[in-house]
Amino acid sequence: MKAILILTASLVMNTSFAMDKVIYGDDNRRDIYDTTNSLYLELAQSTAAMIAHSKLTDKGVVTEISGSNLESRGMCPTIRFSQQITAANCSGFLVGPDLLVTAGHCIQSMGDCEGSAWVFGFAVNNDGEKATQVASKDVYKCVEILERKLDRPTQDDYALIRLDRAVTDRAPLSFRKTGKITDSQSIVVIGHPTGLPTKVSDGANVRKNTNDYFFVTNLDTFGGNSGSAVFNAETGEVEGILVRGENDYVWSDENGSRCRVPQQCTNDACRGEDVTRITNIKTLMNM
Repeated sequence: MKAILILTASLVMNTSFAMDKVIYGDDNRRDIYDTTNSLYLELAQSTAAMIAHSKLTDKGVVTEISGSNLESRGMCPTIRFSQQITAANCSGFLVGPDLLVTAGHCIQSMGDCEGSAWVFGFAVNNDGEKATQVASKDVYKCVEILERKLDRPTQDDYALIRLDRAVTDRAPLSFRKTGKITDSQSIVVIGHPTGLPTKVSDGANVRKNTNDYFFVTNLDTFGGNSGSAVFNAETGEVEGILVRGENDYVWSDENGSRCRVPQQCTNDACRGEDVTRITNIKTLMNM
């Protein structure tokens, strides 16, 4: 079983049943500037990156973000996004003016809550942009864990947290409140694979929908996508939270050097990517 969610496949989070992710079929990840679907662009505005305070430097109206690129972390220089900054530990999304949902294994204690900021707008918005700064107004603190689950028997995995202030310039996302997603429904995920700036990834669907706590998909997701919102691609409604999946990187020899590349699976092969059902969060269902 591999490492979970943090920037590369070699960094380990302290839970044993969550795993990183993989590419199914074609690599459908796209930067914001390369995304033409207006619905996806709107949804991306309400997704956030969990970034350690140590990687953020407040410069007044802007906050600088530090981090190394994928190549420096042992990934092959020829893979996609190899030169982009990696800074996010997890992903999350806005469900109320000051309420954010992420994976339960991302926020396991108040120490985790207080140790990282939630940053909106960590994205490459133009070809060639470095994504090394955001507006300081888009940086928020976690101040309270309202509800959290990380349960081994059921593999239920989610957290609902409160931010230090209301988000006034981004709309809370709509989410399913009853029932469950349709079998084979087309879906899209928005988050921070391997800690990268925001990526939108569609072209996926529900593969298995029988478990009460999560459904299985063929989304192209990686460590860092943990906590990402998984949307119904047709309605834009949040269906769940990306929490675990297949091993995402494998070793390769490239020009005489040993480095890692994304694992490739066909759309119906490998273990699939697990998505906690949003309806599991009781506090949200009672809002």
